[in-house]
Amino acid sequence: MTMNGTAVLDGKVALVTGGSRGLGAAVALRLAEDGADVVLTYQGGAERAEEVAAKITSMGRAGWAVRADSADPQAVQAVVAAVVERFGRLDVLVNNAGVGAVGPIGEAALDDVDRVLEVNVRAPFLFAQAASAHLGEGGRIVTIGSCVAKQVAFPGATLYATSKSALIGLTKALARELGPRGITANLVHPGPIDTDMNPADGPSAEFQRGLTALGRFGTGAEVAAAVAYLVGEDGRYVTGAELAVDGGVGA
Repeated sequence: MTMNGTAVLDGKVALVTGGSRGLGAAVALRLAEDGADVVLTYQGGAERAEEVAAKITSMGRAGWAVRADSADPQAVQAVVAAVVERFGRLDVLVNNAGVGAVGPIGEAALDDVDRVLEVNVRAPFLFAQAASAHLGEGGRIVTIGSCVAKQVAFPGATLYATSKSALIGLTKALARELGPRGITANLVHPGPIDTDMNPADGPSAEFQRGLTALGRFGTGAEVAAAVAYLVGEDGRYVTGAELAVDGGVGA
């Protein structure tokens, strides 16, 4: 997007966690289209991550893929420090990295519980904590939640829903704490989105489509558009909000 002939995020630096594929890649590419230099983290799939970074570079922006396990607190701190050292600033944080967990509560091993909470809850908190030391006036934090954060339409999602629900409190508290500094914090709740991890022709696709009001899967670009709105100039008065991009799952 451009405004008066200038890309709306021109000169901005964005960090997108879990940006090598799916929603994260779509968000990273959209922010680059809007003018930002983009750093994306990944844990596995270095080739995919480098491909996304190369696409960003081909747009005339700086793209940088950094390997980091979001479950590692030291890695979180190191990534944010590296971004600021390389670019001299950080303007946008998109907490996207996450792990799924579906199954009966009685079958959830302690290691599964720890991993989901470390990646889906602790990491967004720590990334926000580290980023907040560098974000200035107009800074943005957007976290990717889920349509099951407030309404769980099927069994087996107890652990995952617990982790995503925690992000509501995190976002609202960040909005209150960082608002006086001109920094916004918001949460995007995707519904069924067509990605390699949850394809629109997958084994549970028909069931998931039935949960939506529109009768279809969404696209990564549609979620990325919501993120772009929140981090752009048009979203400067929106904070502490939950934006559902779920095709009507919560209707």
